[in-house]
Amino acid sequence: MAGVGITAAIGFVFALSSLGNTLIPPEVSSPEIFNNDDGGAGPTVFATATQALKKFSSVDELKSYLLSVEANRGELETAARSFFGGSSISRGDVVNPTVTDQGTGLESLQSSAPPAPSSADAPRLAVIESGDKDYSTTNVQVQGVDEPDFLKNDGKYVYILSGDRLTIVDAYPPENATIAVKIALDIQQGQYLQNMFLNNDTLVIFYQEYSRDFVIQQYDFAPQPISRPNTHALLLDVSDRENPQVLHNYKVSGNYNNARMIGDQVYLITTSDLYDYRNPILPLVSESSSTIVRPDIYYFDNPDLYYTFNTVTSIDITADEGENAVNSTTFLMNPASTLYASEDNIYIAYQKNHPYYYYQSHSKDRFFEALVPLLPQNVQQEIREIEGNSDLTPSEKWDRVSELLQDTYNHMPESEKRRLFEEIRQALADYDERIAKETQITVIHKIAIGPEGISYSSRGEVPGRLLNQFSMDEHGDRFRVATTSEFYSPYRGSTMYNNVYVLDEAMKIVGKLEEIARGESIYSSRFMDDRLYLVTFQRIDPFFVIDLSSDAPKVLGELKLPGYSNYLHPYDENHVISIGKETKENQYGGIETLGIKLVLFNVSDVNNPAVVDVYEIGSSGTDSEVLYDHKALLFDRSKNVLSIPVSIYPDYAGPRYTEDGRYIEPKVWRGFYVFGVNPEAGFMLKGIVEHLNDTGDYYYIYGTQGSRSFYIADVLYTVSLNNLIKMNDLQSLNKINQLEIGPSGSIIKSPQLEDDTK
Repeated sequence: MAGVGITAAIGFVFALSSLGNTLIPPEVSSPEIFNNDDGGAGPTVFATATQALKKFSSVDELKSYLLSVEANRGELETAARSFFGGSSISRGDVVNPTVTDQGTGLESLQSSAPPAPSSADAPRLAVIESGDKDYSTTNVQVQGVDEPDFLKNDGKYVYILSGDRLTIVDAYPPENATIAVKIALDIQQGQYLQNMFLNNDTLVIFYQEYSRDFVIQQYDFAPQPISRPNTHALLLDVSDRENPQVLHNYKVSGNYNNARMIGDQVYLITTSDLYDYRNPILPLVSESSSTIVRPDIYYFDNPDLYYTFNTVTSIDITADEGENAVNSTTFLMNPASTLYASEDNIYIAYQKNHPYYYYQSHSKDRFFEALVPLLPQNVQQEIREIEGNSDLTPSEKWDRVSELLQDTYNHMPESEKRRLFEEIRQALADYDERIAKETQITVIHKIAIGPEGISYSSRGEVPGRLLNQFSMDEHGDRFRVATTSEFYSPYRGSTMYNNVYVLDEAMKIVGKLEEIARGESIYSSRFMDDRLYLVTFQRIDPFFVIDLSSDAPKVLGELKLPGYSNYLHPYDENHVISIGKETKENQYGGIETLGIKLVLFNVSDVNNPAVVDVYEIGSSGTDSEVLYDHKALLFDRSKNVLSIPVSIYPDYAGPRYTEDGRYIEPKVWRGFYVFGVNPEAGFMLKGIVEHLNDTGDYYYIYGTQGSRSFYIADVLYTVSLNNLIKMNDLQSLNKINQLEIGPSGSIIKSPQLEDDTK
């Protein structure tokens, strides 16, 4: 069975040979399960210095490659141990793949990227003019790159996904707000509509299904059923809001990972297991049970021990019937984890994992590399002779080494033994830290996108792990990354610190700043032009201003205050908004988390960042979706509005029970806090919009995904988990109207949506 990514040594490749079949035989129908007729182990492993990107030219070549992985797994694990023992990644050296042109049709992206638009002068929340009124859209990371969400609006209509339903609300003017239509789509039971894009009068809705296939597992004899995930991209024409029509229902192999929309192009990333290296199920894109795209599959000649298919599919929303609207390319690598996208590139990042035997051999390696060189020369010689004695078993070798060590220690003066032990502890701790730096690696793949298609560009690696998509940023011809490195040594305890890396167009590290805020981890980050605002936390919240105007990042200023930030948002070039939690030290010396905390920072003096204002909401148990989903934030500087969903347990003092032992649901308040923001005065509470104030018997409705707020003209719309829309004046918050959009109401089963799950 193919599992998730465990990475082998860079610099080992398989000699592949084509067995003559075309990669996608035209006579094979969906789904593809290709059987290996020869059952051979495939080519052997040999050393190479390249990391070229190559394309499989046949099904047999793919199977041969995968079988080589199985047959040479032991050698690859040995190679991985050897490579990671001497990796130079921690010194900033990155080996990059070379894109070959040996008939792959893949070209390297060589041209310089245009200067990035200023991110500080305008908020990420897009504001669109529609006739004589403006309206807000989804809060995104990069201007011009839309992100999918379960709620979209066009300045008059609001589109909401909930469970298997699409609800379209005629929302403006608010006094006459009504449900235009509610459609329940015939999707697979147990699944729900996940999120969508809105492009003029077209919705692109994503949802998953699971189809059943059969494979014969290795060394078994009978086909076994497997549940294979597929992701649907449903294009819905909503020009007639009361009668939406299905334009296309594309089915792409794999689990939904993420998506972006740039102009009229939608980019969908899916990941799928191979299931069986002898019978890999290849990705495809289909519609109405007919295959329309069979993606080319690319691989790197530094093989991984285990693989998944990562498929990038582009959909041209405006393509006419008969045009080639869908393109798709698959990369054989670890499963995508974190996604960042600019207007020109998609960056797929994941944590590099290592083979089981790498960790198994770690103790032995560190013993010989870190400890043995500190022993007396004669003892070192004897240990190596014992290790080189092929007549002894591993346990017999260690018995002799252990006796030798004990005898050596017993004949040492106590002071000399204490000194030696301290040197050994320091050497082992240094070794553990060095190995941790070299093995805790984030891999980032850069893939060029645009109307001309999808093409692989380059690959980079940086030490540490990412927090989320805001840990990455493209600016001009540079790519910036913030990571946290964390590891444990029994001789030094837990070690944690943070890093910033600058990569060039080829994804090679050209600048770095390491070991920021030792003992703490990144809680939030925001790249804004030539600066990075970084918040770390362990017991207190340092807010860092980091200069990125050159390839040598440096800390300009730092401010410490209680609590922490989960999300940073630009107000303007001199002010940053932080949304997080307040904390305090409890009676036991630990840290207690309290309520929501909003902070406005003034960074006009980059060397001395200052707090303009702090606003706290609730106490322990208070929560906001903005803390883990940036799309829940509404902020617009020109409208002077900041709105966040909030949940408060106002009377919560621990769990309560009736006399007969039944649990008493605490009272919960759910709604929105709405502020104005002034760079001199800070936060001014305009008011609150209540959506729920009750105890007990409140349950999430199946498929509901969260709370959102947006505006159309001068009306604030707030949408809550219980499918209630409230409409208030944007400035005064005076109530205008409200609309229930829950499970009741007219539901139309869409006859155009075919059941493509068979």
